[in-house]
Amino acid sequence: MAAPVMSAWRSLRGLAGLLPGVSGAAGRRSGAAAFTTVPARPAQRALGPAHGGGTPAEREAEWQRRVLEEPLKHPDFFRVSELVSLRDLFTARVHLGHKRGCRNRYMTPYIYGCRLGQDIIDLDQTLEHLVSALNFTAHVAYRGGAVLFVTRARQHVHLVEETARACGEFAHARYWQGGLLTNAPVQYGVGVRLPDLLVFLGTQNNAFEQHVAVRDAAKLSVPTVGIVDSNCDPSIVTFPVPGNDDSPSAVRLYCALFRATITRAKERRRHLETLHQAANAATTAAASIATGS
Repeated sequence: MAAPVMSAWRSLRGLAGLLPGVSGAAGRRSGAAAFTTVPARPAQRALGPAHGGGTPAEREAEWQRRVLEEPLKHPDFFRVSELVSLRDLFTARVHLGHKRGCRNRYMTPYIYGCRLGQDIIDLDQTLEHLVSALNFTAHVAYRGGAVLFVTRARQHVHLVEETARACGEFAHARYWQGGLLTNAPVQYGVGVRLPDLLVFLGTQNNAFEQHVAVRDAAKLSVPTVGIVDSNCDPSIVTFPVPGNDDSPSAVRLYCALFRATITRAKERRRHLETLHQAANAATTAAASIATGS
């Protein structure tokens, strides 16, 4: 009876190498996919998931700390930069802005030039800002944050709602009632949870009026990601992404990227939690065997 259990224990110790701070050849071979394997400090070694020292509560607290802090040490922990390229942006017509006369003065740094009276958005800057926005979105989803997709474009309502549903998040694509965020405790009762991130697939109600939620989110210090066209004001958007917010091809690209990013972050968290549970089960089995012998 002990031989199969010990065999399973050895296999699970190899899987536990994916967790941060776990040493060993198995961890070094497979750990790159999830965490960079780092040597545990002597004071922390007893708290590692592959070791039996420390109380279960201490080991759990140490693992929770590592699983939240380790992604912050990497500039692109979720590898979102590989999801999009400059060619993808150009093919989706992200570079096409509005007429020069509609340009918002705060968007001037993001304009590459003007052709036949139409602003052309600098895709090099778009790519940089988009990767930063996707990276932040991934970190929010990884930590269990609530993401709210917002749009007022009627032609994009179904796409945005399907995107939110596909990645297990929320969408608001109708008229935004005043005080929906700022007066939430009165409207919905005490203890209501506000979104941790608002993703705007368009920051305008119409060609001349900014979405009310952009201002309300700024009042409450709720971070925002927003696609800002050449006629938009990016000044109070936390992560502005200069790009076309009207063309269906461009909005489809944005939705696909955010859906893939959120799904990837959640799968990474579930994967690590599964490994952690397996390592804990193996540790418990080994301890019971040692006690019985």
